[in-house]
Amino acid sequence: MRGGRALGAVAMLGLLAACGGGATGSSGAMELSGTPLDPPAQVVATPLVHTAGDAYSLVDDTDKDLTLVFFGYTNCPDICGQVMATLAGTLARLDDSEKERLDVVFVTTDPARDDAAVVDDYVSAFDPSIVGLTGDLDDIVEVGKSLYVGVDQGEKLPSGGYDVTHGTRVMAIDADDQTPVMWDHDVSQAQLAHDVLMLLDEG
Repeated sequence: MRGGRALGAVAMLGLLAACGGGATGSSGAMELSGTPLDPPAQVVATPLVHTAGDAYSLVDDTDKDLTLVFFGYTNCPDICGQVMATLAGTLARLDDSEKERLDVVFVTTDPARDDAAVVDDYVSAFDPSIVGLTGDLDDIVEVGKSLYVGVDQGEKLPSGGYDVTHGTRVMAIDADDQTPVMWDHDVSQAQLAHDVLMLLDEG
């Protein structure tokens, strides 16, 4: 069940990893810690499933100035919890007016085990404002691909479980439904909050 194998995906900007490594860029006073994408990724409108049971599209239902999206799964033994804690800590650093302009979305890469109730419990434990999504695996793969995020649910293991391989970056979606910036999984709360405020100021 451990997302243990890294998939080399040069064509996808090296974004495909199995709970793997990476490093954030250095952050100067006026620089982003994240990595700009040029050209930006164009998000597809394929709907997924909100934990409330409604259809939720990362194009049609993200009406804030900025949306941060992370693909992971609730049984992930390491990176996912780290990233989710960073996202929750970033939210805690923002004031109410700044939070009004931002959505944070978690998309499960393991919908066979992560149904709406499981995802809801998971995201709520970090911050109740985080949007949790599940859905059909093919739809999740399609949406992830449009964001340069690879998703793969491997064959069953002898133990009865299976590998789940997924990108470990946090992706930003702007008001034009494009992904102009990404962050590695080890970005700090301070760095991510700094970048979020910079992007909101530019929006």
